[in-house]
Amino acid sequence: MAVMDQTAWDERYRQTQSVWGSAPNVFVERLFSGLEPGRALDLACGEGRNALWLAGRGWRVTAVDFSAVALAKGRAQARARGLDLDWVAADVTGYRPQPAAFDAVLVAYLHLPGDVLGPLLRGAAEAVAPGGTLLVVGHDAANPAEGVGGPQDPEVLYTAAALAGHVPGLHIERAERVERRVPGADRPALDSLLVATRPGNSDAK
Repeated sequence: MAVMDQTAWDERYRQTQSVWGSAPNVFVERLFSGLEPGRALDLACGEGRNALWLAGRGWRVTAVDFSAVALAKGRAQARARGLDLDWVAADVTGYRPQPAAFDAVLVAYLHLPGDVLGPLLRGAAEAVAPGGTLLVVGHDAANPAEGVGGPQDPEVLYTAAALAGHVPGLHIERAERVERRVPGADRPALDSLLVATRPGNSDAK
């Protein structure tokens, strides 16, 4: 399946009730549990598991994905939970968020070739408001050999150093390989994690 093949992703989302599960990613939960809610942007949100969790904690969330099927699932879940999110149907490789508009920007498991991912992450970094935070997490380049699951194509896998190089203007808080437990697997998955912040007065949120 092509990485950014909208028709193929729509079909994948049709085939099961929840492709990624309903719980937020463990790193999203750990980081954002400690932050004061504000405006959040979730790029390539899929069915919205992270976006819905953020909205449930009081964040004002803009959730972007190109799969109409995934967004429909997200909207249905939002209605069922009484949550209000801004769902945006757009290809994130061409989507340009408003600069300095979000207190948190999330890019989770969006795997693209470096020449496509780089500009996207620079745009994500530019969208972070003063005092705000960018979180990027995805399968690490070592995962196929040493971890479990995820894409096998080295051209779309992450390294922490490469992620850090795509976010000029932000302060790097964390850029490292991390382990993530996978139920039923005999070893953890390996992810690259980037947490970066834009200097500023957090009280301005």
